[in-house]
Amino acid sequence: MKKRVIFNVLFLMTFSILSSQEKGKQYNIRTIAFYNVENLYDTINDETINDEASPMMELKANKSKIYWEKINNMASVIAQIGAEKANTGPAIIGVSEIENLSVLEDLVKSEHLSKMGYGIIHYDSPDKRGIDVALLYQKRYFKPVFHQSFDPNIYRDGYKVYTRDQLLVSGYLDDELIHVIVNHWPSRSGGEAKSRPSREKAAYQNTKIIEQVREKDPNAKILIMGDFNDDPTNSSFKNVLKTIGKKEDVAENDIFNPYEEMHKKGFNTLGYRDNINLFDMVLISEPLLNKGENDFSTYKMFKAMIFNKSFLTGRTGQYKGYPFRSFADGGFTGGYSDHYPVYIYLIKERK
Repeated sequence: MKKRVIFNVLFLMTFSILSSQEKGKQYNIRTIAFYNVENLYDTINDETINDEASPMMELKANKSKIYWEKINNMASVIAQIGAEKANTGPAIIGVSEIENLSVLEDLVKSEHLSKMGYGIIHYDSPDKRGIDVALLYQKRYFKPVFHQSFDPNIYRDGYKVYTRDQLLVSGYLDDELIHVIVNHWPSRSGGEAKSRPSREKAAYQNTKIIEQVREKDPNAKILIMGDFNDDPTNSSFKNVLKTIGKKEDVAENDIFNPYEEMHKKGFNTLGYRDNINLFDMVLISEPLLNKGENDFSTYKMFKAMIFNKSFLTGRTGQYKGYPFRSFADGGFTGGYSDHYPVYIYLIKERK
């Protein structure tokens, strides 16, 4: 809890410093976020997937009531992410652990989000449980021009791993072309070491998507977001994506991971079996990085954050101190997700 308070104070100090240095200037502030919304399933049995294994389908009673409570809880959190500075919810937010397009439509139509006018980009993934990734965007800020789903084609012990796809969306954030890759990499089922090659292969698929983007846009502004089921220092990041954790070390075509330093300081986005991890991140390509020159004539990342407000943290029981999950012990807790959302601010000087 102490680290959360220190982190938020440092952010406010940094924002104040920028404001004082650039007094008289005005900025557009756009929030780019990611949220694993923890098993956002509907109550209808889909015989083409194993949705029976979802916590929603395993409930014994009140499924419809709980479904709408879950929708409301997720929407209320999304509406708050970044609103402190941007005065609205995320301009763009990637989501994972959603079952289908229908739950996304219910989500964006909820009372917390309906006035923000979110569009949806979604593909059904090959995942056996039917969980997908998707992108939501405020239509007034972001105009998609291209999107594509990629099967990472992962094999383990000679068998195909039916895992989540990777979603690429290209479009204009206001008047600037950006590219967003949404991920939910294979889990650590069977142990971190045994499952590691699957995430390394998922990371390799990201490198191929980045190559595809750069063929048409060599100086591309790319955001890579997701629940990666790996920490920032794992081999999938350091050896495959070759991410850089310090601004001063970032060179052309590098990928900067602002969450690496947070991870080293002990910050986390989830906890499991007495382990804490930082699996949820937003990474950026070099053209989006402000290296200290404070040139915001085009969109640059100002700050990376974890949305870990106190109401999103469990206060009692075995999950005390962890993200306040929606489902536990076969029932609905009234909570939110077993992951904290993450987000970055992109800012640009108004002309």
